[in-house]
Amino acid sequence: MVPAAARRAARPAPRRQPEGTLNTFWGHGGDYQTWTEYLARWAGEGGAGTAAEAARLPRLRPEDYHHETWVRFVNQLTGAVSHRLQAWADSLTAALAEAAADEFAAGRALVQSRTGLDTVRALASHPSLPEDLRSQLRTMVDGQIENLQRQLEDQLTRAVRGGADPTWAEERRRTLRDNPLTTAAKAAGAGGAAPPAPGGGWSYDPASPARRRVITD
Repeated sequence: MVPAAARRAARPAPRRQPEGTLNTFWGHGGDYQTWTEYLARWAGEGGAGTAAEAARLPRLRPEDYHHETWVRFVNQLTGAVSHRLQAWADSLTAALAEAAADEFAAGRALVQSRTGLDTVRALASHPSLPEDLRSQLRTMVDGQIENLQRQLEDQLTRAVRGGADPTWAEERRRTLRDNPLTTAAKAAGAGGAAPPAPGGGWSYDPASPARRRVITD
């Protein structure tokens, strides 16, 4: 009969997962938590409060995580980007409504709102994210910008059908087309200067929530 001590020694040691994989699977510590906590603040506070943190965000690789963990991260990332884009769109819509009778003010709001997109595009292009994910995020952001441009022009068509002054509608349409939101996206895709870190490069952040006016220097 084999002694009990020998039998215990013959048993193979349990397989141990890499510490980083186990931590990221449960969401405790590590680069995964650094990113998820940052995204929660970025989505809620805006880029101005998180600019310094953005430069220190660690590099992420999907192969370092369980598939389910990576899917959760991507969902949180796209959700944060969508939240900020919606806040930006709401802010721009409010600014244009306040400039209903002033095409100069409307044009200024459009130009300044484009800078507010820099904080969103900066996150979508963050070098610590995998290139394929960055590409998908930029495509999503640019698609939303193009969609809002179309919506703003479509609203004018519906306003005229509802009795709005056609002359005013045509002037506003010209303002929209002379100051297109898509200009920023095209410039970013043409190899221009890299966007600033989230929160940097402008005197206000139109993508932040709870803003009603465009503030100029």
